[in-house]
Amino acid sequence: MTKYKIALGSDHAGFQLKNKLVAILQAEGHSVKDFGTFSEESCDYPDYIHPVACAVEKQDSELGIIICGSGNGAAMTANKHKHIRAALCWNPELAALARQHNNANILAIPARFVSEDDASSIVHTFLNAVFEGGRHNRRIGKIDDLECDS
Repeated sequence: MTKYKIALGSDHAGFQLKNKLVAILQAEGHSVKDFGTFSEESCDYPDYIHPVACAVEKQDSELGIIICGSGNGAAMTANKHKHIRAALCWNPELAALARQHNNANILAIPARFVSEDDASSIVHTFLNAVFEGGRHNRRIGKIDDLECDS
C-alpha cells in the first residue's frame, strides 16, 4: 500500500472515529496531521474542516479525511476550496468511485451512520483506489470552470 501524508479533521460527532482512524493510519505508516477537534465538546465543524482543506489545497498533505455527524457539512465546507474534491462516502463502493472517477482528494465520512469497521474499510478503499483519468479528466476540469451569466 502507498503511504500518504493525510490531513484529518472532525467536529465533536466525529471525534472518537477520527481518533481511531488516526491510530490505524499511523500504525500503517501514513504521515498524519490531526487538525482536531480534540474533545467531544460541541464545536463548529468548519473550524476543523477548513484547515484540512487548506493543507490539501496547498499540497502540505496529499489527501484529507473529514468527519462530522452526517458528513454533509464537512463535505460542503471543504468543497468551497479551489481544487478540492471532497466526496461524502458511506460505503467502500462510493469511496472507490470517488477516487477512480472523480479524483477525490478528501474523503468525508458520516460518523453517525457508519460503524468503526465500515469507516476503516471506506478509508482503506479510498486510499487504495487510483484515478482512471481518460474521459474523467475532462469532467474534473469543468468543476472549477463554472461562471454564472449575469
